[in-house]
Parts: sequence; structure tokens; C-alpha cells
Amino acid sequence: MKLFGTDGIRGKVNRSPMTPENVLRVGMAVAHILKNSMINDHGRHMILIGKDTRLSGYMIESALTSGICSMGMDVTLVGPIPTPGVAFLARTLRLDAGIVISASHNPFGDNGIKIFSSYGFKLSGEIEKEIERLVADEKFPAKKPVDDKIGRAYRLDDAAGRYIEYIKSTIPKGIDLEGLRVVVDTANGAAYKVTPWLLRELGAEVISINDKPTGTNINDKCGSLHLECLAKAVKEHNAHIGIAHDGDADRTLFVDERGNMVDGDMILGIWASELKREDKLSGSGVVATVMTNLGIEKYLAGQGIKLVRTKVGDRYVVEEMKKGGYNLGGEQSGHIIFFDYNTTGDGPITALQVLYLMRKKNMLVSELTADIDLYPQVLLNVVASGKKDFKEVPEITKSIDKAINKLGDRGRILVRPSGTEPKIRVMVEAEDGAMAKAIAEDIAEVIQKAIG
Repeated sequence: MKLFGTDGIRGKVNRSPMTPENVLRVGMAVAHILKNSMINDHGRHMILIGKDTRLSGYMIESALTSGICSMGMDVTLVGPIPTPGVAFLARTLRLDAGIVISASHNPFGDNGIKIFSSYGFKLSGEIEKEIERLVADEKFPAKKPVDDKIGRAYRLDDAAGRYIEYIKSTIPKGIDLEGLRVVVDTANGAAYKVTPWLLRELGAEVISINDKPTGTNINDKCGSLHLECLAKAVKEHNAHIGIAHDGDADRTLFVDERGNMVDGDMILGIWASELKREDKLSGSGVVATVMTNLGIEKYLAGQGIKLVRTKVGDRYVVEEMKKGGYNLGGEQSGHIIFFDYNTTGDGPITALQVLYLMRKKNMLVSELTADIDLYPQVLLNVVASGKKDFKEVPEITKSIDKAINKLGDRGRILVRPSGTEPKIRVMVEAEDGAMAKAIAEDIAEVIQKAIG
């Protein structure tokens, strides 16, 4: 059974793989592997579970807890907390693992499971395959603990407070945010308390929107996928900046004082530039994905900073950062990973670091990004119902080759299958926006006719 995608296990609730029965077995498999392996050397036999604000979180939390405890491991429950908070707590509390119940930016009817090791990194592909094998094995488990050998569940009440205090420690003592007016859109998700509390405690005037989760309104026309609401609020309140998270707050996007989007590419650009100036940029480079705008690559190159590209997905960015000794990486979508502070994309830390940079430079984010010229980028999604690999269809490959020749060195083209949906994603960048749009539409039309 294939459970794991590029970002853990994810699907519609009460449909495979996100059924209570399946989740129970996932919990059993994770506990069995961690308890009986050499992955962890501290022997606490405890797993932390956090979640976002989805209605189904209660059901999945109970199933996971039951599965883990049935195999003789304990559970620490922390309730709603951002995904990076779970990675941080699993690492600093020296637990065997941290599990997040979330489907990130997906609608409330979906949910998922992300698993972090005791070091705060996502599990390796090998361990994920072993979990899949055990879940599918009807003979597993052959034997379960009994009597006082089963696990128990605890609740950690100050988890959010611990995480907030850590985030504050990532900027110098004596720095505050007095005088900054900030709009925060938490997408009715996991950061609905964390980010507003964090910024208020540092002195910012915070206007918090979409911060009243009902269990069914997470990501609903709000958050980092729907910046229109945030942009409107920033202008209405004459704010200096707007901050938007997705449902589990592992990503952050911004809007400037005029309501214009500042995406993950631009944040990587200004953050890398500052780190290079302070001689704190490891590897003299930044790790990003194939989706990162060509304009960012040219901006960084002008400062002697190389850009290393990976496949789409924060796990690939993290893998390359670890392999190459880099401390900064991220994605256009707002996943920013700074190894000096956390092991995964951390929305609240990204938010605070941008505000700190504004305060340090005494500049608005629009001024910080003024020297970055992004190429017009067009992204189209084509539903691909056919099973055939688009790379094996001559009409499609010819269309792509023709477009590449037409663009030359004035842009680039990326055509790839989605890792989570039956779609082909077509991305075209060009100095000329109209040309990018025309080329993208031509390729998408060919794909639609051939395998749509």
C-alpha cells in the first residue's frame, strides 16, 4: 500500500488512506519501528502529537494515540500548534518522534500525517517504506504488549508558550517591534494564537484576521493561498506589512504596505543577501526548487551567491541543504528553512525574521525587495486523466522543444506531473509576460488534447 507522498500521508478523511482503521495501524507501525530500532538512542519511548484545527483532527489524534499506546509507547498531546512547533518540541524534549496531523493548505475535508524524527527532520524514504509494509501486513503485529507494558497518553499544556519563547530568542535581546502595525492572517489554522501572541509580546500592533477556527473554515478563502483578504486589510488599517500562513503554518507569504505580494522567492533573496553581508551564509549559496524565479537567481548571482535547485518539495530542499552544508533554503510558496533556527519550514520564525530585518534596516519590505526584478511567470494546471507519461507522447515533447527554442536564454520552461494530484503543471517564465502566457497556453492545449 502506497501511503506517503512528498509531504507525508494525505487524503480525504474517511477515505483511504485517511481512515481511522488505517491511521491506527500507522500509529502501531511507527511505534514498533521506533521502539525496536537504533534510530533513537535516548530510550524515552515517547511520541509527541500535534495538529491543526480541522474537525477530523480529534478522530485521527485518538486513532494514532491508540495505535502508539497499544505497542507500548507513550504519547504527549499538545493540541493545535504549527508544524514547525512539533519539529522543535520533538527535538528539544528529546522524544522519539513528533507527529503532525494536518493537510497543510488543503481544505478541511482532507487531513494528513507528517512524521518528524527525534532530530526534527522528516523520516527517510526507507523508514516510510517500512511503515507502509507493516500497515499492509495482515500478520502485523504478531504480538502486542499486555498489562502494564502498554503506553499511556499525557498532555503538555504549555507547548505553544515554549515554542513562542524559542521564536523570540531568534532575534537579539533588546529588539522590539514597537511602532509596527501588522496584519496577520492565520488561515483559521494552527497558528491562530501563536503568531499574534508572539508579535504582540514583542510590542507590535497586531490586527489578527481569520483567527477563529471552527473546524471547517481552515484555509477557506484565507491564508497564504488567498492573499486578497490580507491585502485589503493591510490597506484598510494602513499597516506596514501583512503576514499570511497556511493551515499548519510551515509557510509564510507577505504583502507590503501597498498590498503587493512578497513571495518565498523574494524572502529568500533578501534574507540571503543580509546573511551574506554578515558572513553568516553557509556554503555561500541558497537551496531552492525548480520553481524559483529566474529573477531571484540573477539577483543572487549579482551578489556572489549561488542558487542550487532541487525538485519541488521542502523535503528535497532539506536533503540538499544537509548534503551541501547550506543553512538557508526554501520554496516560492513560502516554505523557508533556516537551519540555524529550525529543521523545517517555519512560518512564525520567517515572519519574525522579516520584521526584524525591517526594524534593523529601518525599511519597509517594499524597500527591502526593490532591487529584485522577477520574471513574469505563468503556471497552468492540466488535468491528466490518461495513465501515459507525458514525456513519452511525441506531440507533447515536440511542443515543449519548440517552445524552448523560441525562448532561448530569455526565459525557461518547466513541465512536470503534480506530486499530489492527477495534473500536469506547466510553468513558463519569460522577460515578456505576454510571450510566457502564450507559450504556456500552447503547451497546456497540446497536453489536454493528448492525455487530458
